[in-house]
Amino acid sequence: MSRLLFVVPPLVGHVGPLAGVAAAAGARGHEVAWVGPCPVVRDLVGERVYPAGYYVERRPAGLRAYAALRFLWAEFLVPLADAMVPGVRAAVADFDPDLLVVDQQAFAGALVAQEVGLPWITSASTSAELADPLAGLPRVAEWVREQQRGLRVRHGVEGDDDLRFSPYSVVVFSTVELAGEPAVAVADPRYVGPALAARRPVEFPWARLRPNARIVLVTLGTTNSEAGGRFLAECALALSSLACPSENGPQDLQGVVVDPGGCVSPSRDLIVVASAPVLDLLPHAAAVICHGGHNTVCEALAHGVPLVVAPIRDDQPVLADQVVTAGAGVRLRFDHARAADIAAAVRTVVTEPVFADAARRVRGSFERAGGADAVVAHLEELTSVRENAGA
Repeated sequence: MSRLLFVVPPLVGHVGPLAGVAAAAGARGHEVAWVGPCPVVRDLVGERVYPAGYYVERRPAGLRAYAALRFLWAEFLVPLADAMVPGVRAAVADFDPDLLVVDQQAFAGALVAQEVGLPWITSASTSAELADPLAGLPRVAEWVREQQRGLRVRHGVEGDDDLRFSPYSVVVFSTVELAGEPAVAVADPRYVGPALAARRPVEFPWARLRPNARIVLVTLGTTNSEAGGRFLAECALALSSLACPSENGPQDLQGVVVDPGGCVSPSRDLIVVASAPVLDLLPHAAAVICHGGHNTVCEALAHGVPLVVAPIRDDQPVLADQVVTAGAGVRLRFDHARAADIAAAVRTVVTEPVFADAARRVRGSFERAGGADAVVAHLEELTSVRENAGA
């Protein structure tokens, strides 16, 4: 059996898929440990965790496009890597892993693996980087490469490989049917679909759901509550109009809005909660309105639920385009969509069968891809090759 060290940032959406992989690895007898900023990572996984780095405060809510990208790299990813390197080194020295599983945004794992000569794979919790979103922006792409070169110089790690992509393999928690073929050359990409792990129980007013209603779930993920107040309020107005029988069409719809910032007031039919058991709600959903976060998109499509996607920043525009290209939803402009636009989009994905059909096709590709078990099998292949080579 192997010793696997998971290197992660303090981000729920990045830890979540690997939690499913870690559970599957443990069930097959492998020894697992984690390293990342605490207490955030420890609170998320509740297992053997080595502390590394610190939690970085959220970015300003209004950043978009290049400003958001520059903040992400210069104020979050690079400082996080600098802070994590000593803790990752200590974790590797103590745990003595056979292989590192490194989140795509935890560059410290890639640096330390190369420094000590350990094999490592990239965990691409989102497929956006494989779409090469900076292909048409050469100056921005060069600036990103400079940030990585600076990391290598500061930590004494030679090389010029892209720290986002392992030279051994890249595990992608999506499928070609949704993400398309990679636009960048990476070593041994493995599309495994989402790895949906069990989550801690969340209280929910189940008694308020009407018996025959289908849910329209609105969620902007865990990091967008400050930016999302206006959009959530427009969603609430849209869902109120859809609840009217004359407007509703063939389905009885009921809105559920996840609103951690307290921006929306509940009504008789609209359920507003600070958090929700999303995986438990999705079997009852007719549609999901979201920001295009990778986990939310994949969780909805894993249940065959079509989407209305209003991307905010980062990888979300890429994911929104993937949803539209796959035929599994429609896209709105986050900063400009009004209640009428949102209501029309929901009616479209709910009443036109092509959207649910496409969502079910993506769901089938997820089921065939293998999820967490496929990742563990791949890790076993890599460690077996290394052992047979006498490493």
